[in-house]
Amino acid sequence: MASEQNIKKAERYATLIPMKELRSKEDQLYPFSVYGRLRKETPVRYDESRGCWDVFRYDDVHFVLKNPKLFSSQRGGESGFQGSILTMDPPRHSKMRNLVNKAFTPKAIRNLEKRIEDVTTYLIDQVKENERMDIVHDLAGPLPVIIIAELLGVPAKDRELFKTSSDILVAGAEDDSEKAFERMAQKRKEGSEFLRDYFIKIIEERKAHPEEDLISLLLSAEIDGEKLTEDEILAFSILLLVAGNETTTNLITNAVRYLVEDKKIQEHARADLSLIQNLVEETLRFYPPIQAIGRVVKEDVEIGGQFIQKGSQVVSWVASANRDEDKFEEADRFLLERKSNPHMSFGFGIHFCLGAPLARQEGAIVLSTLLKKFSDLSKFEETALEPIQSPFVFGVKNLLVQMKK
Repeated sequence: MASEQNIKKAERYATLIPMKELRSKEDQLYPFSVYGRLRKETPVRYDESRGCWDVFRYDDVHFVLKNPKLFSSQRGGESGFQGSILTMDPPRHSKMRNLVNKAFTPKAIRNLEKRIEDVTTYLIDQVKENERMDIVHDLAGPLPVIIIAELLGVPAKDRELFKTSSDILVAGAEDDSEKAFERMAQKRKEGSEFLRDYFIKIIEERKAHPEEDLISLLLSAEIDGEKLTEDEILAFSILLLVAGNETTTNLITNAVRYLVEDKKIQEHARADLSLIQNLVEETLRFYPPIQAIGRVVKEDVEIGGQFIQKGSQVVSWVASANRDEDKFEEADRFLLERKSNPHMSFGFGIHFCLGAPLARQEGAIVLSTLLKKFSDLSKFEETALEPIQSPFVFGVKNLLVQMKK
């Protein structure tokens, strides 16, 4: 089934255009009933239009993500992240990850807590007198970009440029036509080139004048006695900026979206702020920022009774796995006091999200601050939600919320 032609097609389309079941706006905003049907009817299926295999059940997704020897992260296409840690396999991946992990130790993340609180308070204070806020534009968008920019050592004043470029790099094609794909590929190319040019200037500045930031750390570091190449530093900087921005923005937005949809959960969390971390974790499971993760099969393999040929692209639908009723009790209910929550929204295995502790901390601080400052958060009924145009990111473009003190 995975002919050479289909393999080439998969490199281009598998995670760049939406599957046909999620083409309508309503299904993009609420895709989980679709996933439930696909888990039952075609838990492992080949999608001819995208040239790839889709995997929907928890155990099968887990199997793919925990086996990097069978399922490679190295892939082509127009992702914008070629050469980054995201698309590396061991042993280079392991060495690079151990190096950059120094910036994300528990102590390093704790040291950021006060700064995250200050930025959160500042952003809320800018709009609280209006008694309304666009959660995406006013809070969830700028906060992670400011923090990531400071980690990298670049000016926070450029966050709008970063936000625009990172949005482009995760956007999908409008449809499965060749013209739509070409437009998307061109935009991604331009966004990637802008960020490369920007970071090249920062790298040159840090070579001459090192500072206490991540780019200076990467410039001074060695793996097996060799310095990192400029391309590796560029790729990691772009990945960290984009991944740290998009994941956290949508984690925060999705959490507030659910809180305004379910007032009982909102009241419960406000009454017991010790449940904030549970709120973050259940949001990650229930409304995950990332819906799917792509891999390439390194040797012939069988998943769920289906034979999958070497070279095929496999898309693991973590958003479906997180709702698998065989893994989670009352999987389609948002349970604030859920005891066991082994969701895979940050991936699994060697590619588990490097910035997960930072995203969790930012999410927890924002949600606790909002619930402490305001007695009620409500959605403006006259504003319709618009899904982000991306086949693998789950989020909305804007979320207008009314706030009562």
